[in-house]
Amino acid sequence: MTSLLFSKKAVFAVAIIASAISLSACSGNYVISTNDGHMITTHGKPAKDKETGMISYKDSDGNVHQLQQQDVKEIVQK
Repeated sequence: MTSLLFSKKAVFAVAIIASAISLSACSGNYVISTNDGHMITTHGKPAKDKETGMISYKDSDGNVHQLQQQDVKEIVQK
């Protein structure tokens, strides 16, 4: 009986840890490095609009901004 209880607790703990890791991977911050040397920290992953070529991102206040793709040097996850 105790081994069954232990295995249920272990499975529950693994499930909690796995869900925490998957949630933290989705909500990471990114840093956009521009060609003119600015470093912009975003809240969430920036998105590229395929029609316009603009990179959209949210800042820490939740405001949406856009940059032209040609002005972006690099985007890395923080």
